[in-house]
Amino acid sequence: MGARGIVARARESRIDVIAISDHNTCENYPAIASLADGNPVVLPAMEVQTSEDIHVLAVFPDYYAAAGCKEWLWRRMPPTPNDPDVFGYQVIVDSNDDIVRMEETLLIQGAGYDVDTVVSRLRACGAVSLLAHVDRPSFAYPAVLGPFPDDYPVDAFELSCGLNSDEADEWRKKYPRRTFIRSSDSHSLDTLSRDNCTRMLLGAPTLEEIRLALRGEGGRRVSWPWG
Repeated sequence: MGARGIVARARESRIDVIAISDHNTCENYPAIASLADGNPVVLPAMEVQTSEDIHVLAVFPDYYAAAGCKEWLWRRMPPTPNDPDVFGYQVIVDSNDDIVRMEETLLIQGAGYDVDTVVSRLRACGAVSLLAHVDRPSFAYPAVLGPFPDDYPVDAFELSCGLNSDEADEWRKKYPRRTFIRSSDSHSLDTLSRDNCTRMLLGAPTLEEIRLALRGEGGRRVSWPWG
């Protein structure tokens, strides 16, 4: 999934906003944002893995905020080396898909902060935070810690795009006062499609407008992704 392929696929699929959310890092954002040049709008993000192995999706207002949060996160990142034969090469690319460097530290591992600490830090960084793929049997808050408090301080809960409408609706019934979104969580280009995304009513394709939509404020809203 190089920069060129991601941008081309998003344009073909008529997706207005994407977030580049590698595990525990944000360094592939600049190349993709530069290449896209606003079509689509590209937001800096990270899929943070906590010490309990819970995934939290963080979308930042700008790259400066994302890089600062990454620096904080890596203060407690275990120095486990990546094994390319198991996890593949961890590449950072430029807008021509040329490899700038390899990340030698394993990205798919828990940093040394618990989920509550991560969520609190993300709020301080101005990020929109979501508990990722809460329906999955691993790397999800309910799978690790059980039901989440209804007032848990994240902006939304993410459901996997593979759920059918009945399965997704059970989550909405269980937490009727919370906002749910569907994300592609794409690890390959074939899953990057409008069908795997969430429609939102926004005034503009910006993070602040998305924040308002997740809260249902100012006439902005999130459409239920399953119709």
